[in-house]
Amino acid sequence: MKNVATPAALILAAFAYFVPSVAGGAPVIYAACTSIAILAVMAYGADLILSYLGEVSLGHTIFWAAGGYAASLLAVNAGWNGWQTAGAAIVVSLVLAAALGLATLRTREFVFSLVTYAAAVVAMEIAFNWPFLGGSDGVVGVPPLELTIFGKGITGAGDAALWPVAWALLMLTLLFIQRFRQSRLGTSALMVQMNPDLAQALGVDARAVRFLVFVASAPISALAGWLYAYQRAYVGSDMFESYFLVLMLTAIVIVGRRLLLGPLIGTALIIVQQTFFSIGGDGDKIVLGTVLAAILLLWPRGLVGIWTVMVRHRMI
Repeated sequence: MKNVATPAALILAAFAYFVPSVAGGAPVIYAACTSIAILAVMAYGADLILSYLGEVSLGHTIFWAAGGYAASLLAVNAGWNGWQTAGAAIVVSLVLAAALGLATLRTREFVFSLVTYAAAVVAMEIAFNWPFLGGSDGVVGVPPLELTIFGKGITGAGDAALWPVAWALLMLTLLFIQRFRQSRLGTSALMVQMNPDLAQALGVDARAVRFLVFVASAPISALAGWLYAYQRAYVGSDMFESYFLVLMLTAIVIVGRRLLLGPLIGTALIIVQQTFFSIGGDGDKIVLGTVLAAILLLWPRGLVGIWTVMVRHRMI
C-alpha cells in the first residue's frame, strides 16, 4: 500500500499545477496558490526535524529569512539573477545550519527548542538593527525573478508569473522528501528517534544523524524564503515573526506527521482560510494559534488520527 500511496501523492501534487487555471485564473487564486506552494516548502524544512528526529525546532525562521535576505541583497545590490541568488540562499543556510547544529548537538527536547528559539530572536534583532541588512526598513525594490531554463528566459513579476516556479520548487521538495524517507539517513533518523538503544547497538552515530538532518533541512526553508522575497519584492525582519513559526508547526501537525503531502495540505487549509474566509489579520492569527493548540492537546495524530478513530468505530 505504501509503495502505491507515494507515487499517487506525487501525481496528485503534480496535477496541482492546473488548479489556478481550473479555478478561473483570477489574481487572488494565483496569489493563494503561489503562497501555499512557498509556505508549504518552508514547512517541509521544519518537518524533517519534527517528524524524523522528534525535535521541535523553533529557529527555522532563521533559514527562511536567510534565503529571503540573500536573494534580496544580492538581487538589489549586485544584480544577480535567480539562479545565483538561489545558490547563495542555499550556501548561507548551510553555513548557518552547521553553526547552529554544532551549538545544539548536545541538546534535546525542551533545551533544543529553547536554544533554537533564542537563536531566532537574536537573528531577528540583528536583522532589525544592522544597516547592512536594511535595518528596520528592510530591503526594498527586489527586482522580478529572472531565470533561464533550457535557453528560455522566465521573468517572474506577479503571482501568475511566479506560480510555475513555485510549483516546480514544491515538486522538487516533495521528490527530495520522498528520497529522504527512503534513504539511509532518513531510516537512521527514525531509528534514533524511536529506538535509540537499537540505533546505538547497530552502530548508528546519533549525533551525526541529528546534525546531518538538521543541516539538510535548512536549504529547503531557505529556498522558500528566496522565492518569497521575489513574490513580495521586499524582505524585512518580519520574516522572523512568530506567525511563520506557528504556521510551519500547524501545517506539519494538522494532518499528521510523516505524511508526504501532510505539510502541503495543512498549509493549503491555513491559506485558504486566511484568503477566502478571513476574519482580519489578528483574528486569523488567533485561529491559527487555536488550531495548533487544539491539535496538540486533543488530536496529537492530526486529522488522519481522527479519521482512523472514526473508521475504527464505524462512524463513517
